[in-house]
Amino acid sequence: MVIPVGDHNPTRRTPWVTWLLVAVNLAVFVFAEPWWADGCTQQAFFQRWATIPAELAQGQPLDARAAAATTEGQCPVRTFSDKEVYASVLFGMFLHAGWLHLLGNMLYLWVFGNNVEDRFGHLRFLAFYLLTGAIATLAFAVPNASSLSTLVGASGAIAGVLGSYLVLFPGARVTVLVPFLFFLPVRLPALIVLGLWFLLQLGELRVASMAGGGIAYLAHVAGFVAGVGLTVALRGPGRPPRREAPAEWA
Repeated sequence: MVIPVGDHNPTRRTPWVTWLLVAVNLAVFVFAEPWWADGCTQQAFFQRWATIPAELAQGQPLDARAAAATTEGQCPVRTFSDKEVYASVLFGMFLHAGWLHLLGNMLYLWVFGNNVEDRFGHLRFLAFYLLTGAIATLAFAVPNASSLSTLVGASGAIAGVLGSYLVLFPGARVTVLVPFLFFLPVRLPALIVLGLWFLLQLGELRVASMAGGGIAYLAHVAGFVAGVGLTVALRGPGRPPRREAPAEWA
């Protein structure tokens, strides 16, 4: 509905971890993923490294017969007997299905991650990011234990960041572009921007199929809820970020 391009919420420290996460995601996509190759090559890469709910349920890689079902006969079957199925929960957070998938996720992380990192501290923010991403993945995988789909993307972890930002900075002003207003920039409170984002995910979850037409909305919802819950549970009394006059958007 809207595209966030920045917030007006000053920080006290450099967001090294946020920058590192963005850099790693970009590097993995550009230098490791076969984004330039045909669909079968990409499918084999994801099957090797990404999370597959059925593998988590059985605690071992797919056998040849099950792997064949993931390709629906369209691509050569690839099996990986040495795959670390539990580690794939972590690996899958750094894989993306295309440029739009990658850049959309990184935009949200860039806009909202720095303030959450500022409040939590570098190491605690990194742990928070990875934990909410894992929770989001498992929340989708457990009720879909027979699914042979590959789960890729940082969306679950970033949804956790959004949930945390909503708890910590509900009144912070976020500059968004509104498509139906010819991408006119508008400042809105984070409560509205992120609240509407969450409601949209819930709405899509209700009408979507298991994977939401290629998007695991259940993982988004679970990551957001985990982010809210962990922030409420873990945040300390800490000093809030210093208040400064908001910068003008140009």
